[in-house]
Amino acid sequence: MQEFIVYTEDKPDSLHIRQAARDDHLAWLKGPGEVKLLIAGPWLDDDGVMRGSLLIVAAKDQNSVDLWLTKDPYRTAGLTAKTMVKPYKWVIGRP
Repeated sequence: MQEFIVYTEDKPDSLHIRQAARDDHLAWLKGPGEVKLLIAGPWLDDDGVMRGSLLIVAAKDQNSVDLWLTKDPYRTAGLTAKTMVKPYKWVIGRP
C-alpha cells in the first residue's frame, strides 16, 4: 500500500452544498473500500469557514484513489472545484 494526500477546493459560495452533503460524505469516508482513510478534515479560510478538504489515505495505487473519489458525496453534490492527489511519504508524526 502507498500513501497519498488528497487536497480539494470547494467551488465559490458553496458552503450550503458542503453542509447539505456533510453527513453522507462522513459516512462514505468511514465506509469499507480499497482505500484506507488515515486522516481527514476540512481546511479553513482566514475567517474560519470550511473551503476544502485534506485527506491522507493508503491505497494500492493512485488509480484506486481516483476511482474512490468519484463516489465522494461532496463531488457528486457538485461541491468540488479542484482535486489534487499526490503520493505522500510520512516521516514524522505518524498516527
